[in-house]
Amino acid sequence: MCVLVIDGLGWDLLRAHPDEAPFLNSLSGGPLSAGLPATTATSLGSLSTGLPPGAHGLLGVQVAVPGTGRLLNCLRWQDELAEPAEFQPAPTVYERAARDGVATSYIALGLYRDTGLSRATTRGATHIPASGLGQLVAQAEYALRQGDRAYVTVYHADLDSTGHQFGCGSPHWRHQLRFMDLLAERIAAVLPSGAALYVTGDHGMTDPTVRVDADTVPELASGVAMLGGDARCRYVYTEPGAQDDVLDAWRGTLADQAWVLSREEAVAAGWFGPVVPALLPRIGDVVAVPFTDLAIVASSREPWLERMVGMHGSLVSAEQLVPLVMAVRD
Repeated sequence: MCVLVIDGLGWDLLRAHPDEAPFLNSLSGGPLSAGLPATTATSLGSLSTGLPPGAHGLLGVQVAVPGTGRLLNCLRWQDELAEPAEFQPAPTVYERAARDGVATSYIALGLYRDTGLSRATTRGATHIPASGLGQLVAQAEYALRQGDRAYVTVYHADLDSTGHQFGCGSPHWRHQLRFMDLLAERIAAVLPSGAALYVTGDHGMTDPTVRVDADTVPELASGVAMLGGDARCRYVYTEPGAQDDVLDAWRGTLADQAWVLSREEAVAAGWFGPVVPALLPRIGDVVAVPFTDLAIVASSREPWLERMVGMHGSLVSAEQLVPLVMAVRD
């Protein structure tokens, strides 16, 4: 079995572009929900453990590390803040498969091999580097023939990065989608007899045009100790005793633009699935999730967001729904 994870491939976007992705649109399957936040670190945690975000604990791009007063960036991963195997201790599908005698492989850029996120999500897999589309296909073909049973994941990030830079409504994104469709088609063509290819994504994407700056709007800055998450799913960690005031201020400022809930309300609403009690402090005291064409940016804390066009993380279908489509070799 091979799982191709195309970063940034949302179900709505795939179905809206049949000309750019004829092969993927021809496959049987349907949509899945990514979970909240609809973002890479969280979804890779779910794909690698079979658990919802509230159980594996990779609850966003930036989450609080309790007791440190600091945020962990789960993509860049500052090792001194959290040991990956302790921060995400749940067994991975690769560990479970390997214990059962399955040859497990993870094929992606070599630079991902020893990152904290990889150590948190791909333990048990043999990492096989590949730096181009042809290499991904060849390495997948090789890995699928290791032993009588093989479980192979192929990961590619360029559709997501193209969307962040140019927007998912851009010709750049549509051209990149054509290459992703070709990648899936070529991997399907090299499947051994009896093997299956599943293609999925980690989140969709939208191009918000309205922005509010949490660093410069006084009502959003007051009482805030740390600002985590990202522009489409904000975690607001409040100063001691300020949670109620911050919740009221964010609700008032973002009325009719975002769902704004306390941590307790968001957990009770099932936004993260069942949450392990020890993981609760990783979630903001206040959680703000835009449902309109809004990005909650932070010009001082996160200047890189100013350059992003495409974004994701919210509960809206364009960001939540990802494909799960399959091809089987007879």
